[in-house]
Amino acid sequence: MYWYTLTPLDILLFRDAKPFTPGERAWAGSVFPPNGHAIAGALSALLNRKTGEKLELKGPFFCYDYQNLYFPRPLGFDKKTALVPLAWVNHPLKNQVMYDRTLPSPLIRPSGAPSDDDEDEVESQAGCATSAPKKYRQFLPFDVVKTYLDESIISPESWETNADIAGEDKPWIVETRSHNALESGTRQARSEDGYFVENAIRMKARWSLAIGLDQKIENPVTFRLGGEGHRVILEPQPHLGLQWDALQEISQKNYTTGGKSLAYLVTPGAFERKHSNGKVLCRAWPWEWDLAEPENPQARRGELVSVATDKAVPISCRFRDEENKSIPAPQVFTAPPGSVYYLNKTPTLFQDDRTKKVHVWRQLGYSELLWINYKEAK
Repeated sequence: MYWYTLTPLDILLFRDAKPFTPGERAWAGSVFPPNGHAIAGALSALLNRKTGEKLELKGPFFCYDYQNLYFPRPLGFDKKTALVPLAWVNHPLKNQVMYDRTLPSPLIRPSGAPSDDDEDEVESQAGCATSAPKKYRQFLPFDVVKTYLDESIISPESWETNADIAGEDKPWIVETRSHNALESGTRQARSEDGYFVENAIRMKARWSLAIGLDQKIENPVTFRLGGEGHRVILEPQPHLGLQWDALQEISQKNYTTGGKSLAYLVTPGAFERKHSNGKVLCRAWPWEWDLAEPENPQARRGELVSVATDKAVPISCRFRDEENKSIPAPQVFTAPPGSVYYLNKTPTLFQDDRTKKVHVWRQLGYSELLWINYKEAK
C-alpha cells in the first residue's frame, strides 16, 4: 500500500444519504469524513480506471501537519475511564442486573474507578479547573493508539487536547450556506426550487485526510472530491505507511495471542445480512459473531460479550444496472468508527476472506479492526 494525504483546496461537500431535491427538501445535509465509496469513485476518475477494475484502499483517517495519523476515539470509555463488560467482572449486583439477553452484555465502570464528580474534584484540586469546559480528544494521535494496542491502556493525560494543536476535538468546521434563485425582474426568491440550504465542510488549518492505496502516484496531483467540483491535492507520504504498519504489526500479534480481546473499529463497519425473506438488515457487529451469553440456553454460543457503539452512519453508494447505467444502491447503515467489541477470544471476519463477495467492503476501507489484548484491572 502507498500512503497519501488529501488536502482540500477549498470547502468540501459530501451530501448525506437522504434524497434531495430543492423545493421538496430545504436542507441538504453533509457527512464527514467521506466514506470509502466516495473516495474510490473520485480516485477511479483520476486514474481513469475501467468499469469493473477494483481499487483497494485503507482509511480515510485524519492527519495533522502531514506527520501524524489520527484515529477516532474508542467508544469503550466514559470520559477517561475504560468500561468493562458486566460478564467479565465480579460485581456485587452481577446476578441481579436485568437486561435484554438478545443483546450484548452491559458495560460498566470498574469497581473503585472514580466517578465523574470525583474526577472533576481531583482536577480542581490539582489546579486544572478552568471556566471553559474541558475538551477531550475525539481523535487520538498515532503514539496514543500505539500505546493502547501495546499496553491495553490510554493514560488519563492522553485524553486531554494538546493546546498547540487546534482540532483534536474536531478537525473541521461546518459552514451553512444558503442558495437563492430569484424570480425574473424581482428580488424575491422563486417559489419553486428557489431556495435551499446546504452544509459545507472546511478543514481546519494543517489538517488533511490520509489514505492508503494500492496504486503508486509519484507526484502531487489535484482531483475532484465530493460535490460541486471542489478539489483536493494528493501528495505521497511514505512515513504514514510506516505508522500504519507499526499498528498492524502489534494488532496482528494481539490477534494471534487470542484470549479475551477488544476489537477497535477505526473505519465505518459495514455488517449487512440478507435474510430468506429478501430483506437486508444491518447491525453494529458482524452477523457471524454469536453472543457469548444468548437468551436461549440451547442456542449456539459465540465469542461476542459486549459492544460499545453509537448512532449508525448511513452510507449511500451506487452500482451499475444491466444497461451499465449508474443508479443509487440501497442504503447501508454502518457501525460508527470508534466502536469497540469485547470478545472471549479472537474470531474471524467473513469480510477478510478474499474469496467472498463481501470482501469488497474491506477493499474500500470499511470494517478495519485493530486488536487489543484485554488485561484485568489490578
